[in-house]
Amino acid sequence: MKSKWFSIKEKAISLRKRGFSIGYVEKKLGISRSTLSGWFKNIELTKEQKERLLQNRKLGLISAQKKGGQWHAYQGNQRRAVIRRDIEKLFPKKVFNKKTGELIIAAFYLAEGSKKENAFSIANSNPTILKCIINLLRYLYALDESKFRCCLHLRNDQNEKKVKNYWSNLLNIPKEKFHKTQFDKRTTKKTYRYYKGVCVVYYFDIALQRRVLYLGEKLLDVVINLGG
Repeated sequence: MKSKWFSIKEKAISLRKRGFSIGYVEKKLGISRSTLSGWFKNIELTKEQKERLLQNRKLGLISAQKKGGQWHAYQGNQRRAVIRRDIEKLFPKKVFNKKTGELIIAAFYLAEGSKKENAFSIANSNPTILKCIINLLRYLYALDESKFRCCLHLRNDQNEKKVKNYWSNLLNIPKEKFHKTQFDKRTTKKTYRYYKGVCVVYYFDIALQRRVLYLGEKLLDVVINLGG
């Protein structure tokens, strides 16, 4: 037993001299910190050994930070999964109807639409959002497709032809319906790859715009008086 204990002590001292911390040796060999402190008190570390110990501490800190980041990422993913499950429960198989659709488009228009009485006019740089708005408009109302117009607002280094083709295909509005593109001449930095500029969509029907604006006003009135 004494021989085994001596062997463990030799291993501990060897690890210490190789630049490992007391905490590491404690976990590695299962020896209490107080015992290790007694074994190590007379060990004089060389400059090289001290540098190795410092390096191991830095590596340990980096490893701990990495594990901490992974743990936080895992926790975040778990919380997001719970939220997604809750949201799925809000959407039964038949969630959508025209009444719901009109409230949604009114909310969109309150945030992004032009309030000047001229035409239904809405702009966004997010292709998914704008596609949803136009799909919703077509779903809700019997539209005259000839009343659609578009105008692009691009950065100076963007390829007008490519971007116009992109929006035309996405929104199913012919390129001939696009007004002259507006370029931002203040562009100084290179435009990032996936940016498609801002697309403004017009539907020239004042009656439809008035309906959506009134729906928006009514929606605000209802929401602002909740609990009142």
